[in-house]
Amino acid sequence: MTEPDDTASFRLGYVPGVTPGKWARMWAERRPQVPLQLVMATTDEAVELVRTGAVDAGLVRLPIDRTGLHAIPLYTETIVTVVPKEHLLTAAEELTVADLADEIVLRPQDDTLAWPEDRPGRAAAFEPATTAEAVELVAAGVGLLVLPQSLARLHHRRDLTYRPLADAPGSSVVLTWPDAENTDLMEELIGIVRGRTVNSSRTPPPRGNPGETRPSKKNASRRPRARRGPHRR
Repeated sequence: MTEPDDTASFRLGYVPGVTPGKWARMWAERRPQVPLQLVMATTDEAVELVRTGAVDAGLVRLPIDRTGLHAIPLYTETIVTVVPKEHLLTAAEELTVADLADEIVLRPQDDTLAWPEDRPGRAAAFEPATTAEAVELVAAGVGLLVLPQSLARLHHRRDLTYRPLADAPGSSVVLTWPDAENTDLMEELIGIVRGRTVNSSRTPPPRGNPGETRPSKKNASRRPRARRGPHRR
């Protein structure tokens, strides 16, 4: 495991909807001398950035090509259906794939959901380029949209709402990085996202001032005993 350069930075790619803020704050507390640079990209872009070394690691949604990459699961997102607020499907608290059978369901080109069988609903006449464009089309009444809940929140509009899709496959978010010897900074990030405390054996202790020494508790607790003179009666 290599030691970091105090003047270095660590670059972390992440996909829209994923919120690395909590981890970034913890990083700043543990590694104040190493800035954490956040780079937003699509899943395909983020994976390519990791492969080429343009970023040190990435927070992405599965599926991805894991060849030459490490990947550890972080959490699984709920899948929802975005619909206009006046739509009949809003009467239900939760939907199923069968509920969408007669609906046009938009399929943006940046969609990363992996369906084991046929996708829900009827396909639209064309595929919008991005999720943001698909959300606009839902608002225009062109169709509905199935996506991770974090993306539905990211693209929130007052005229739209969403309902959980009970039998949809989950969307897993993973931390990925090159399959090579981990640097000290990479181990730090892994510890942060896995919830290791600062006192974990894999987390290096904070660096004190050069030349600073501290007495151990054992030595600090010892005090020289006062010498007693001759005992007189």
